[in-house]
Formats: sequence, C-alpha cells, structure tokens
Amino acid sequence: MKNLRIALAQINTTVGDLDGNAAKVLDFARRARAAGAHLVAFPEMALTGYPPEDLLLKEHFVANNIKALRRIARAVKGIAAVVGFVDRGQDGSLYNAAAIISDGKVQSVCRKAALPNYSVFDEKRYFTSGGPGAVFSCAGVRVGVTICEDIWVDGGPYLAQASNGAGLLINISSSPYETGKRVERFKLLRKRCRQTGTHIAYVNLVGGQDELVFDGASMVVAPSGKLVAAASQFSEQLLVCDIPGEGVKAPPLGEIEEIYGALVLGTRDYVRKNGFRRVVIGLSGGIDSALVAAIACDAVGCANVVGISMPTRFNAKATQADARTLAERLGIEFHEIPVEHVFQSYLETLAPCFQGQPFGLAEENLQARVRGNVLMAFSNKFGWLVLTTGNKSEMATGYCTLYGDMSGGYAVIKDILKTRVYELCAYVNRKAGSELIPASIFTRAPSAELRANQKDQDSLPPYPVLDELLVEYVEHHGAFQGMARRHGEALVRKVVALVDKSEYKRRQAPPGVKISRRAFGKDWRLPLTNHYKTC
Repeated sequence: MKNLRIALAQINTTVGDLDGNAAKVLDFARRARAAGAHLVAFPEMALTGYPPEDLLLKEHFVANNIKALRRIARAVKGIAAVVGFVDRGQDGSLYNAAAIISDGKVQSVCRKAALPNYSVFDEKRYFTSGGPGAVFSCAGVRVGVTICEDIWVDGGPYLAQASNGAGLLINISSSPYETGKRVERFKLLRKRCRQTGTHIAYVNLVGGQDELVFDGASMVVAPSGKLVAAASQFSEQLLVCDIPGEGVKAPPLGEIEEIYGALVLGTRDYVRKNGFRRVVIGLSGGIDSALVAAIACDAVGCANVVGISMPTRFNAKATQADARTLAERLGIEFHEIPVEHVFQSYLETLAPCFQGQPFGLAEENLQARVRGNVLMAFSNKFGWLVLTTGNKSEMATGYCTLYGDMSGGYAVIKDILKTRVYELCAYVNRKAGSELIPASIFTRAPSAELRANQKDQDSLPPYPVLDELLVEYVEHHGAFQGMARRHGEALVRKVVALVDKSEYKRRQAPPGVKISRRAFGKDWRLPLTNHYKTC
C-alpha cells in the first residue's frame, strides 16, 4: 500500500449545535491539512452531535444539518474528509451517514447498515439501514468507510470493502464509555484487521451528553493486529498517523483512573453545555458527598463549587467537622446552615395528625427534604446547579429520599456502587499526593444520620455483599435460583424486593454519568406498575 497520512479528529460536539459543531469540523480539518494529512475523519454524526434523539423528528433540524454539511464541503480543500451527519433519502427516510468530501464538494455518501437497538441505543426508531458502504481513492489508496456498529457485526460491510480492494478501513463512531470498553474495542478491531488484511482507523467521539460519556480512545490498528497509534481518553485530540507506519500512542489508563475521568468529563460537560457556571453540593461529612465534591472541583474548578452542611440533632460533631475540613482542603466555598429549627417546625405542625405514632421513616425523610429545599433555594437564587450525592447501591435499594437527597439537577455517582466510592476516594487522595479527603471519612461506619445511632447496615446488608448481589441482579438480570445458591435465599429475597419496589424513585431521579454495563437510565426501562416477581 502507498504511504498515506491520516488524521483522526477526536472532537467534543454538542447535540443540536449545528453551527458550533460545523466550526469545530472546519478547525480540525485545517489543523489536519497543516499536519500534512491526506485524509481526516470525524466521529459518527459529528454535525448533529450524538445522540440527537427526537430532534431527528424535526424536519428543519435534519434540513439544517444538511445545509451545514454543504457549507463544510465548500470550505474543505487540499484534504479529503469523512464527516458524520444525518442524510435524507428521496422518500424522506433518514440515514445515519458519512459524507466523503474533497475538492470542495461531497463526492459520495456512506449510509450505516447495522442499526443498534439495544442498551442505550434506539436507532431503528429514526433511521433506515443503508448499503454496503463506500470505497473511495485517496492519494492512490483505496479506503473503505463504515459507521460504528457496522464494524461490530460479523459479516459486516468491512468484508465487502476489503474484497473491493480497500487497504484502509475507517470506522467513524460515537461509542459510549463503560468500564472495560476501550480494551473490548481494541480486541474487536484486532480481529477485524486479521480478517480483512487491512489497516483500520477508528475515530470515536469524546465528551458528555446527558448520562452518556464518550471517551474518545481513537486508534489505528495494523493488519497484524498491532496497535500503531492511540489517542488519549476523555479529551479532544487530533491523532495523526502514517500508514503504513506508527503514530503517537497515549498510555492507557487504569480502571479506576478511567472511571474517575468519565465522571469528571460527564459532569463538566453537563454543567457547561447546559449553561451553568457554579454547582452546589450538600456536604454531610460522609464518603459520597466527599467524592462528588472532589469530582466537581476537577470538573468545573474549586472556585465554582459550593458546599453546604445542614445539621440537625442527629448529626455528630465529627461529621460536621469533616465537612468543614473537606471544604477547606478542597478550597471551596462553604456554608453551615443548621436546619434543626426547620425540622422541629415540621414536627410541631404535624404533631396533631401524628399524635401517638412512633418516630420513624416520615420523620427521617423530613430532614432530607428540608435539606433538599435549602439546596434548591440556593439553585433558584443564584442559578447554581445542584449535584446530588446518592450512589448506585442506594439508588438500587431505595435507600434514598424522594424530593430530599434525590433533589437536584445531576446525579454524579448514581452509577457508582458504594464499595467503588471508597476506591475512587482513595484514588483522589493518591492523585493529589495528600489527604484531601480526611481519613476519618473512610473509617467511619456509613450512616444517613437521620435518627439516633443510625448505621446503613441497620437497613442494608454490608456493602461488599450487597454490591456483589446488585451487580448480578441489576447489571446481569440474574435469576433467583442462581443468586440464592451463591448468597442465600433470605438475603436475595430481601435485596430483590428492595430493588423492585424502588423503581418509582429511580424514574424521578436526575440523570447521571453511566459507567457500567447497565445503569439506571436509558438502558434500564422497567415498568413502574409491574406484578412480575423474580422470587
């Protein structure tokens, strides 16, 4: 194969920002041309952002994306470009497509053949399947183009393209992050390279979109299966590589480092792309709010993070002190607003109706709802975004208060199990090279502090046991008998009942970063009214 210099434009787009996305495409195309590249490739649906969801039902949105593509085509000269967009057929059908641009015009269009309709994807709602894909010549090299899922399916268009003489296959993707996905992608590309005898250049979107995070990690793999170039994760990059040859290879991140990077990017983009400048967090002195505060600092800067402690009679002096210490070490604005008098006012107001009833869940939840109201008051007054602090273990079992600690605009760690919260907090301290998060927060038994001497284990199994079971039931839809053999029938019945009856809470929770195989969001769609019992 002749020498070909390619550039993979790993860009962070914004859904619906057609002008902004087009400007970014042109900027990276100019940079690629300046780097001597013959060809630059952009992610799947780079013009519209991914996923645009029901914006695709608006005819004017689709029409405007095509107009933006034409403007780009007129401006791209001296280099070929592969740009993801939404195409419309003569019969009005929509296609997830890639435009092959050179010499100031669109030379051909490749339409995605394999439309994913699982997990977070529902492309069959919007798109019609395309054909076998495009093969074109660039600097004397035959190049085939596929779009995301096309490379994942066995027998996909890549086989026909290789048979038609393609020496390089380009796959433009918008592949969301989940733990272990980068390694999975590389294994797949290595397999396809060996099947086709071609180089494969894979360019992936980067950035946050609601609950999804796209991690980039674009790469070039040789026919032998060797990785010859790799972009970083969680940041924009123009990856330039000579084929045959090698390019820059960003060092891979460890699992915890990856997860933390996804949480930071997802939070940053949700805050910024939705027009917020500052965020506010309820700091309890516990491990969850400590992690959210640390992530927020890395996402939007410590000067833009506000922590609020809201103690009642049940909050220990030690946890209040830890909240203050954490805020000081992070360098964030901090307020302590006791809410005992508000809580007491509620109790007095309700006393005639609650007379003779023991202190219980209603009184516990009142405290959480008072705190939620305080945080939302700050949000309304100053335009700050409330970041909630509930983790996946709590969301799964309903160990959270609707309209209380669930109140807010973004749930940063809603897909992070409690045991992993501790791992991430330890990483925060290692990364900082100091004890940003006080040691006492790690060693204190978890407690909601809504009644005297309360511990989470009064209501839930120990978190290591609970989390293992939740992975089986939530992420893998485990069957009762198998789980019961491993964990005991009584425990499984208890946890499954907690998960199943809490769906109405989760449906009302704010969005948050997806990092697992199955998060509570787009890929968790159980009916609220549901009489099916796992056990």
